[in-house]
Amino acid sequence: MGQARTVAVFGAYGHTGRFVVARLRERGFLPVLAGRDPGRLEALAASHPGSEPRPASVDDPASLDRALAGTAAVINCAGPFATTAAPVIEAALRAGIPYVDVAAEIEANVDTFARFSDRARAAGAVVVPAMAFYGGLGDLLATTAMGDWTAADEVHIAYGLNGWHPTEGTRAAGRVSRERRGGRRVRFADGRLEYRDDAPPTLEWAFPDPMGLRAVVGEFTMADAVTVPRHLSVPEVHSYMTVEAVRELSAPDTPAPTPVDRDGRSAQTFLVDVVVRSGGAERRAVATGQDIYAVTAPLAVEAVERILTGRTRTAGVASAGEIFDAPDFLRSLSAHLSLDLHA
Repeated sequence: MGQARTVAVFGAYGHTGRFVVARLRERGFLPVLAGRDPGRLEALAASHPGSEPRPASVDDPASLDRALAGTAAVINCAGPFATTAAPVIEAALRAGIPYVDVAAEIEANVDTFARFSDRARAAGAVVVPAMAFYGGLGDLLATTAMGDWTAADEVHIAYGLNGWHPTEGTRAAGRVSRERRGGRRVRFADGRLEYRDDAPPTLEWAFPDPMGLRAVVGEFTMADAVTVPRHLSVPEVHSYMTVEAVRELSAPDTPAPTPVDRDGRSAQTFLVDVVVRSGGAERRAVATGQDIYAVTAPLAVEAVERILTGRTRTAGVASAGEIFDAPDFLRSLSAHLSLDLHA
């Protein structure tokens, strides 16, 4: 298999990285397995014949260069992205290949846009951060719901998770984010990220059937607060999370996800309800599926496929809804998501 179908996965042996490696192989790509731990890379390579393990560390640029040598793109699955994103993007720029990551960390995504937008645009390079359940999916849904509107007053993204068993990577990223914020929470209002010391509100959200009216934590801000306003003219981006999921995420003893099917997915289900409002008008787009970590893999891999085949709308650092045809992208994921794009 030639370079055009060879994709490096940094953090390949992590929970999400394993889903990405499997999905790449299903789509006819040859993954290069990269990460810090040689033993874990060798073990993963044993279950994926033909996939080469290449140890690499973010504090060793030469090792990153070796890991990306001869590849067509890199997908970064290794959090916390506050630590990994910049070094891997630098390596991708040196290699002249596209970079995609699955970062849910708000500040890490802000850093990527701020630090690399000018350089990536000047180089004609493609960098797509947050190409995942948080950040990418919400952005694609919001962009689709906007349709022909050029601006809107508000975007609301409600996450209806039946529960949330976080991975260690999720917990580590959360710790880094809390440290960077000094324990404060964040929301996107009046056209900017705003840090607050008060508790988030608890309210109710009317999800589409069969979920219906549910208690949610309001202003549960995720990476959508970075991706959506990067290219959509909206001064308010509000997100919500079902209280059950917040409770499990916050509990220190909630176990990690447990596989329940042959694809390794957990029993977790989700419904993402996006509402865009402008004046008195409202538009909606909805996605449902299983396992927020597993569904990140087809999102990231489809992004790489489209970048490598020239189905993009811009270069530089771009969010999903900006660089891809959002409705077409979502429809391509019909095997992984149930969609109502005209709710």
